Amino acid sequence: MASKTFLLFGLCFLVAAIFLPTIQSKNNNPFQFLQSLENVQKIDHNYTGIKDLKKYLKRFGYLKNYDENVPAGLEDAHDNDLLAAIKLYQRSFHLNVTGILDSDTVTQMMKPRCGVPDHVMIKPKNHAVPHYQFIPGNPRWSNKQLSYTFSSTAQVPDDLNVRSAFQSAFQSWAQVTDFSFEEVAAGGSDDADIVIGFHRGFHGDSSPFDGFQGVLAHALPPTAGTCHFDADETWSSNSNPGFDELDLESVALHEIGHVLGLAHETGLPEAVMYPTISYGQTKRDLNDDDIQGIQTLYNLS
Repeated sequence: MASKTFLLFGLCFLVAAIFLPTIQSKNNNPFQFLQSLENVQKIDHNYTGIKDLKKYLKRFGYLKNYDENVPAGLEDAHDNDLLAAIKLYQRSFHLNVTGILDSDTVTQMMKPRCGVPDHVMIKPKNHAVPHYQFIPGNPRWSNKQLSYTFSSTAQVPDDLNVRSAFQSAFQSWAQVTDFSFEEVAAGGSDDADIVIGFHRGFHGDSSPFDGFQGVLAHALPPTAGTCHFDADETWSSNSNPGFDELDLESVALHEIGHVLGLAHETGLPEAVMYPTISYGQTKRDLNDDDIQGIQTLYNLS
């Protein structure tokens, strides 16, 4: 009896050893440090997370002049910049502008998001005012017949219908523009206009992925045609609320918008080009603002 009990205990321990790292990694939000700064009234460089906060705000377009190599003793000179960056973020997302990381601000900042920086141009919270933004410089494709292919360094589950998700996402943009999209054979990345891939961590560009949660994907504007997705996320062809799954078609639709030249719409949560998306959320239909933005960019309206 004792030997059976010991064997059962050993099996349970083995199962826990196999699955526990996965469970722990799911709880390791790269933006978790923000919670330690919630409601901090005064910038204090002794607080753990201040440097990470500055890196966050710089990465996503709000603190452009921050140099993380500045000695700690000289950082105080940049506190006004940090305060302005927090307020700019709050205005951008139509939050209460205080310069303090209140609960609403921290909640917004911790949401899973696209890695493309926000091109900040504050517009009123008014649905009658267009919220669409263009990538700085207004880069555009001159060729309207674009090819795409897949080139990944990480595998995705066999039951994830990647090609179908992207085909549908490309078709959504084709229906409101004069673009057409055609997949070319794998391995033809040298000839394809757009290269789509799933990767982990450092993957050959200047924007390494950060694991589960945090940054989900990123893309480059015309005519670079690069579109990367974090393989550490749980991607789904049919995500459901309440599960830590990301709807692949929804995120693909967003990233293709960047590939075509659209920037983020921080003031319009219902838009596909809004920077964040929740797990289990589905956004497979272009918003009127998304459509107006792409048609204005390519002189179609």
